[in-house]
Amino acid sequence: MAQVPDFVSLNGPDNVGKTTHLVRLAERWDCFQPLGAVHEHDPEPWARVASDDYARWWFDTSTTVELTEMLLVGHAKRAAAREAERTGLLDRGLPMLLAVATATCVVKDGLTVGEAFKTVTGIAGSRATAPETAILLLPSLDAERGYAITSAREGRPWTGVYPAYQKTLHAVLLHQVDHGAYTAVVDCEGRSLDDIHADVLGHVGLPRLTDGSPR
Repeated sequence: MAQVPDFVSLNGPDNVGKTTHLVRLAERWDCFQPLGAVHEHDPEPWARVASDDYARWWFDTSTTVELTEMLLVGHAKRAAAREAERTGLLDRGLPMLLAVATATCVVKDGLTVGEAFKTVTGIAGSRATAPETAILLLPSLDAERGYAITSAREGRPWTGVYPAYQKTLHAVLLHQVDHGAYTAVVDCEGRSLDDIHADVLGHVGLPRLTDGSPR
């Protein structure tokens, strides 16, 4: 089997299939260690801001510095939870966390995507992180179509500021792609779950085998 990295992250907007593919990866190989999302490893501050009105805190009262720092601290604690000789599976890796903070900054502060991205990356600086294979799952390579696909999968209308945030997030992700932020990009539009997962396996370094075991 090809050498696998310390961390594999699946990234992308809501309803693109991140959780589904992470579960399938975890079932495929014992050396994968599911590490979940950042808030699971730093629950206190997230519980505190969610105790009143979480959406209001996220999109109104929090600062870009505060939000970005909380995401980065959670990411560092999550990385520290990886066991030796195992590959940590991340629900949204570092590039995606920066994308989330950037999209929020655009919506809250009225900046352009480029301006907000520069702001967030400036806050993040050159934080030391372990090697990460960051795979971006895109519902479409067109931002408007991508939003239409993922919002339809929600099953109920997104309300308030969330539609603007999700539309902006799609644009931010494509901006990151143009700047080489991801190890690989998987275009999911019009493709079956199995075909998409085969791409994910290839980018991770695991072959697609009928018995489900890597070699």
